Amino acid sequence: MENLEKEVSLIEAILYIETDPMDYGILSRISGLSRDVVEKVLETLEEKYRRADSGVELSRIGGGVMLSPKQEYWNVLKERYGKKNENRFSRAALETLSIIAYSQPITRGEVEAIRGVQADTMIRLLLEKSLIREVGKKDVPGKPTQYGTTREFLRFFRLESIADLPKLDESEAARFELEG
Repeated sequence: MENLEKEVSLIEAILYIETDPMDYGILSRISGLSRDVVEKVLETLEEKYRRADSGVELSRIGGGVMLSPKQEYWNVLKERYGKKNENRFSRAALETLSIIAYSQPITRGEVEAIRGVQADTMIRLLLEKSLIREVGKKDVPGKPTQYGTTREFLRFFRLESIADLPKLDESEAARFELEG
């Protein structure tokens, strides 16, 4: 394999500066490197960060990559760096977000039917935090707005895709179903 030291350093610097997950195309455009070279560089960086002497890892989130602290150090780091996020959402907001994540696309009315309480405030909060977004209109009378999760949701929960959500057991899954 050719020597990619400069390319590795360049991509590493870009990932260090960026705070959002970067997809291969954007990394290629910013660096001026071909997509193939970017892919090889990311493989090299993954190997580098897997070593015990590295405190960071290459996280794959929402189709992009970013640098983040290794999961094993998060318990030590969250006291200082995680407090801002830890109590940011009420139980009601997290419940609403869970319903949307597991049932998307879903309307406000459907969320309310599952929760049994009004969801306007929670949906507004989650929209403001960019954890959910409008994804379309349901093809029923009134055409209510449907909601789904965002890339920010994936980043916040350190997920590569929505498929990486923890699997629900039968009783948990039943909570997210609408009564027919």
